[in-house]
Amino acid sequence: MFNIVLVEPEIPNNTGNIGRTCLGTGCKLHLIDPLGFEISDTKLKRAGLDYWEKLSWNRYASFKVWESSVPDPKRAFFFSKKASRPYYEVNYQQGDWLVFGKETKGLSDEILSQHGAQAIQIPMYGPIRSLNLSNAVAVAVYEALRQQEVQKNRQGHLSQEKSLSV
Repeated sequence: MFNIVLVEPEIPNNTGNIGRTCLGTGCKLHLIDPLGFEISDTKLKRAGLDYWEKLSWNRYASFKVWESSVPDPKRAFFFSKKASRPYYEVNYQQGDWLVFGKETKGLSDEILSQHGAQAIQIPMYGPIRSLNLSNAVAVAVYEALRQQEVQKNRQGHLSQEKSLSV
């Protein structure tokens, strides 16, 4: 359904939780090196429970390697607290790439300057620096899924209206 990209994730528990969210939502997980843990890390497996083996995922040696694999770069959205456009203003499409940075620093200024037009944020209203990475991914994925359901329902209603008017 959607592609979730983690650029240099550092905390295995977050990545495990995100993997579990991906499996539960039909998303594919993409991990960009360097990782702050080993894929065999017990914390990663514990957070992902026994689902990790069922997860569809890829690993990339660098951001550039991942970037060269994206068929339509305009369908990649870069989540950052530094962005000004809210995530809910994007019209998500199946196959979109939702890109998140590492827990301690987010996405680099270099990545954001190269992809500024596609940088988006999840607004925060309280006195915190950021959301937990796995929470931010869940917020983004479920907004994209919500939009898909709304679109599907609209199309279903339009089809019903056409068949009733014939």
